[in-house]
Amino acid sequence: MRFRLEPGKIGAMKTPLSMSVPHPFPYQGSKRGIAGHILRYFPADVECLIEPFCGAGAISIAAASHRLAKRFVLNDLNRPLMDLWAEIIERPERLVAQYERLWLAQHPDRKDYFFRIRREFNSTRQPHHLLYLLARIVKGSVRYSAEGSFNQSADNRRSGMRPDTMRKNILGVSRLLAKKTALSCGDFQEAAGKAEAGDVVYMDPPYQGTSFTRDHRYCNGLAYDDFVDALSEMNRKDVSYIVSYDGITGGKTHGKQLPARLSLRHLHIHAGRSSQATLLGGNDETIESLYLSPALADRKNIGNAGIAGSTADEGQQRLALA
Repeated sequence: MRFRLEPGKIGAMKTPLSMSVPHPFPYQGSKRGIAGHILRYFPADVECLIEPFCGAGAISIAAASHRLAKRFVLNDLNRPLMDLWAEIIERPERLVAQYERLWLAQHPDRKDYFFRIRREFNSTRQPHHLLYLLARIVKGSVRYSAEGSFNQSADNRRSGMRPDTMRKNILGVSRLLAKKTALSCGDFQEAAGKAEAGDVVYMDPPYQGTSFTRDHRYCNGLAYDDFVDALSEMNRKDVSYIVSYDGITGGKTHGKQLPARLSLRHLHIHAGRSSQATLLGGNDETIESLYLSPALADRKNIGNAGIAGSTADEGQQRLALA
């Protein structure tokens, strides 16, 4: 990647992978809870980390906290989300002040106030309105209508993240990513296609089954075959990438595994209790798949055992790689 950005100093990880890092907003599907597992498969020489489906940017934030990459690219097709990211990184003080005003004004009728702000956001697409909505919805579970309007309801038992906590998180994220992060809003292939030899692309696309359905949890879906074709092209270009894709919850498989013909290293991560199960009153554990590209496996000196289709446990794989 070529950017006119002030290069940061990259070094060995000096803090535990389990350390607390700031997060800008709640977001269902965020890999914040398993970021430590994912970072273990980063090469030591990452020039730029690219997140084509950035969402809450959990992996970039964690990588920046541990100084595992010199530069970052955050991309998403959701334009209001990327506008919010621009405020977080470039104008954090203004954003937290706007959020505080919204948070304080919601009392005493939080329910009515939430719907008012939701209407204003769908009309104006203001970043601070989106931040407030994300802080109030149930488990960060974002949903959009078929027309693209934000239509999730609030968790009216709670007021959302307190302004002092939001300030700490937003300013913390801004300090980590300012001056070394480029933002873009476009197709994931365009963002991933700019990766160069020293870069790593981390992709966390919409889970199969959450797109092209009545839920409309994402602005845009992603067809399985289209994604496989894109990965095949990235393999042809020797791009180093990591993919979080399918998974298992309570014995139920979500989506097809990526095909063996891609020659990906396939790992499993125990991600803890499913947030979706929590919403439904269950207690099922989620096991998430992690796929490493052939180019990345070469950089990490990982052999071909356990390519896509294996059922090896992530912990066993990690011990084998130690």
